[in-house]
Amino acid sequence: MARSAIMNVMVQAAMKAGRVLVRDFGEVQNLQVSLKGPGDYVSQADRRAEDIILNELQRARPDYSFLLEESGEIKGSDNQHCFIVDPLDGTTNFLHGIPLFAISIGLERQGQMVAGVIYNPAQDELYTAERGGGAFLNDRRLRTASRRKLADSIIGTGIPHLGRGKHGHYLVELRNVMAETAGIRRMGAASLDLAYVAAGRLDGFWEDDLQPWDMAAGILIIREAGGFVSDSQGEQNIFASKSIVAGNELIHSALMKILKKPA
Repeated sequence: MARSAIMNVMVQAAMKAGRVLVRDFGEVQNLQVSLKGPGDYVSQADRRAEDIILNELQRARPDYSFLLEESGEIKGSDNQHCFIVDPLDGTTNFLHGIPLFAISIGLERQGQMVAGVIYNPAQDELYTAERGGGAFLNDRRLRTASRRKLADSIIGTGIPHLGRGKHGHYLVELRNVMAETAGIRRMGAASLDLAYVAAGRLDGFWEDDLQPWDMAAGILIIREAGGFVSDSQGEQNIFASKSIVAGNELIHSALMKILKKPA
């Protein structure tokens, strides 16, 4: 599978950071953990991974801008390009010894996602996509699942926890979705959920209260796998709305209808 120069840089950065995460994952009980917010933890591993990714990407593209989960926004002289980075999505899984976490790196050009990498180093699964070039898991081409009915579908979601989200509103959505689907899954890492939609492991996904670094790479990977992605209103204002709904064309449409049902 041929990759562009910038994709090679993004992949190398993700894999280099992934090696550090795997090492720290094996010693998770020894990590010093600081409380960043209710139910939201950040570890030394998180910061180390971000430093590695930032250094690798800046060395290759020193003029590009960055939006990083831990370090925030870094303005570059090139305001047409921005790397959007989550160095460790699924931190709570990581700290509890659950091997569902990922590095997510997206490249935005003039407001459009043009490249994305999601890497789960614990399982050595690398999801990649470039705009117009298709989506891949390692070297295998990805397509979203072809199921046509929600009754046959497994849908992923993110469940709001302590200090996050509108619990009452979410419970209404959950009740409505669970009544019409074959099952619901909560992985604990939105980037992996989106990658799983692209791979056909999940038929659809929805979540609110997300940040751009949770979604940037996954949005492109799903689209390049033939899927549909929008915000919770069916628009493309995904980053600003902090919400996402994804699936193949039929499942996305059906899921949107359910999510708009009244309480």
